[in-house]
This record gives sequence, C-alpha cells and structure tokens, in this order.
Amino acid sequence: MFEEPDQEAALAWGKWLFAQECEFLWGVASLSDLPEFDQPEVAFIGRSNVGKSSLLNALTSRISLARTSHTPGRTQQLNFFSLGRRLVLVDMPGYGYAKASKIAIARWNKLVQFYLKSRLTLVRVYMLIDGRHGIKTNDMEMMQILDTAAVPYRLVATKADKVNHLGQQELQKDMEGKIQNHPAAFPEVYFVSSTTKQGIAELRADIAQFAIKSPLDFERS
Repeated sequence: MFEEPDQEAALAWGKWLFAQECEFLWGVASLSDLPEFDQPEVAFIGRSNVGKSSLLNALTSRISLARTSHTPGRTQQLNFFSLGRRLVLVDMPGYGYAKASKIAIARWNKLVQFYLKSRLTLVRVYMLIDGRHGIKTNDMEMMQILDTAAVPYRLVATKADKVNHLGQQELQKDMEGKIQNHPAAFPEVYFVSSTTKQGIAELRADIAQFAIKSPLDFERS
C-alpha cells in the first residue's frame, strides 16, 4: 500500500477526509443526464448484492448514505456524492442481476460502459468482489471492459468477516493470480468488512489520495 512514513500520514488524511460532509449531488439513469463536475471521481462497481452500499456507508460512517437492501439490483443509476467538496464518490449499478429485464440490463450496461470510457474526471474504479465466492465470470467480463477503457482499477474483496484468515490468504492468492494479465488492474487486493471495519481505514487512505488538497487540510488533519 503506502511506504513508511507515508502510511501514517495517508491514514490520517483518509480519516479526516471521510469525516467531512458527504452530500448527494445527482442521480443519472440515462446518458443525456450525465453531469459535469470539477472534482476528481472514484467509482465503485460490483455484482449485485456484493455489499457496495454497505461499504459506502462504512467508509463515510453514515447509516444511509447509500441505500442498502437484501434485494439485488436495487441501485439502478449512477449516484454521485461529493465528499467534502474535494472528491466525488460514484455508486454504480450492480451487474449480474439475472431477474432484471433485458431492456433494463442493456440500458445499465450502455450507461456504465459510456461512463467508464468517456469520463475524463474518473481517476479510479474500485471493483468489489464477494469475498465468500471470489472472481466469477461476470466479474472477468467487467475487468475486460475496464481494461479496454484503460481505467485504473483495484479489486476489493468484501464481506471479509465471513471468511477466516486461511480462506482470505487462499482467495488473495487466487485473485491476484487472475488479475496478472489485466493491464489496468492493480496487483494488490484489499480485504474489507463493513461489519468489523477490517480494511476500512486502509481503503479510505487509498481513495483519499485522489482528493483535492489545500495547505490548510494538513493543519486540520
């Protein structure tokens, strides 16, 4: 992740940033509605029911920033949130939800692919993988889309509290082996739990490196 002594500073900066106000900016369900912002954007994507909304809530220490649901496919648009007016967090529609209509799936796929390929303010995608199951076929398909779009992305294994230490080690080895041939992917996989908060501070620090900074930020943190 970060080299010492940078890690301590990065963790502190991430903690400060994610304690700032996080406000909903815009919801986008069609290409014509895509807004333009002057802040860098990081996006979160993953299979339906991977724990994306729970992770966003855990990162921002909110209860209902992103709506959580036991029903897959609940997020049906791109949702934009401004974090401290320094960084935009983008909650993307989940993929792999077979019960959605073909028309809805086609519409989501078109919106997502257009956003990934054309968004100049997008600096990083965090692709969430269910830590209980590892990388599936539709995850591999999304990785290929990200590679083609040349968008840097990092895999984040969610629900780490459901997997023991040995299981995490085996999954990490498997996942890092599978991403070796994906040029846009970072080689290191993060493990996080929205329940136990494992890996949350480290993920905040990784995300926070893209936020707009000012000299006063370092005095506040």
